[in-house]
Amino acid sequence: MHADVPTLMATILLASLTMAAVMLVVGWGMRREGLQIWAAGLAVHAAGYLFFALRGQIDDTLSILAGNTLASLALALLLAAVWRFYGAAQHWAPLLVAPALLLAGLSQLLDNFSARIVLSSLVFAGQSCALAWVLHQRRGETVGRGARLVMAGMVVQALLMLLRATASAQEGQLLHGSAMQSATFLGTLVVLLVTSLGFIFMTKERADETNRVLAAADPLTGAANRRSIIEALDRDVGRAIRTREPLALMMIDLDHFKRINDLHGHLAGDAVLRGLVSVLRQRIRAQDIVGRYGGEEFLVVLPDTTLAGVQRLAEDLCRAVAAHTVVHRGQRLAVTVSIGVYGGRLDPGDSWDLLIHAADSALYRAKNAGRNRVETTPVLPRTGTASSHPETLPASLQ
Repeated sequence: MHADVPTLMATILLASLTMAAVMLVVGWGMRREGLQIWAAGLAVHAAGYLFFALRGQIDDTLSILAGNTLASLALALLLAAVWRFYGAAQHWAPLLVAPALLLAGLSQLLDNFSARIVLSSLVFAGQSCALAWVLHQRRGETVGRGARLVMAGMVVQALLMLLRATASAQEGQLLHGSAMQSATFLGTLVVLLVTSLGFIFMTKERADETNRVLAAADPLTGAANRRSIIEALDRDVGRAIRTREPLALMMIDLDHFKRINDLHGHLAGDAVLRGLVSVLRQRIRAQDIVGRYGGEEFLVVLPDTTLAGVQRLAEDLCRAVAAHTVVHRGQRLAVTVSIGVYGGRLDPGDSWDLLIHAADSALYRAKNAGRNRVETTPVLPRTGTASSHPETLPASLQ
């Protein structure tokens, strides 16, 4: 028992138009994401199936050439949408090669039904593989399941087209309403829905990831904000206790920062803060995290780092910052920093606030000793000055 092919065609046509409308609504105001191009591809896909459905009511040549060429153009537009999503340059000429070749080939094969099926199936399979390959190559740039859904859908579509081409070449002709014909259209309908939903998920997942990053970042410097750096420190404290690996913390304060704001203005102060974060990021490892603790104070969390290691890095940072100048409106601004550090192994019950207290105490000594220097706290203040139980995040951070 085979599905009714005309009904499947009508369903695909309506599904394409419906998903195109959904794409336009979801993509309103999101031009860079490629949703509008994907919607255009679905609309062109619907137009192609309209020509297929009108076979017998319009000239067969028009139905064959227009239907297949539009179906190929639709796949080209889906690939263009993926390129737009990844920010790649738009080169329309290569995208139009497949539809143009298909149109030219079909024009020469109008009287050979089997050859037409083989040619169109191979072109569609090639385009589907190309789209899946682009997603595979860019897999490191996406998060979540959306890209995997689109890639899987395109692989299934390519396999369906290859089976269709093989069956047609072997049998010589696909009978109207045959099992292969029905499976092809039913598979196309499923792939259409899965890949379109997958592309919507891709845009939503990237938007969510962008919002997450923005929510965790200090808007001025791009470093982690206060909440994020404390959460990172808390996580690393727990990991250091479990693994018995050392953990280090630097607290960095810009010397005479108020004087910079008073003499040169707050925009100059902002430039100095951004310059400091730039210097820090150039010298820390990928696993280290720098965050703005407040005002001109920054924390750097350094997993698996001893006191000697963090002291060497802090002294290098002091020299690097002193040698770095920030240019603001033609003025060259030179600054220095004072750094307090703690590094060592932690015991069960130790908490992130103990490390901050230790680094803060060392920073206080560095300031009193003349600034532009590094001071260390080799032992955590486990009694008297800090609670043995970590406070929850301050109310301002919750």
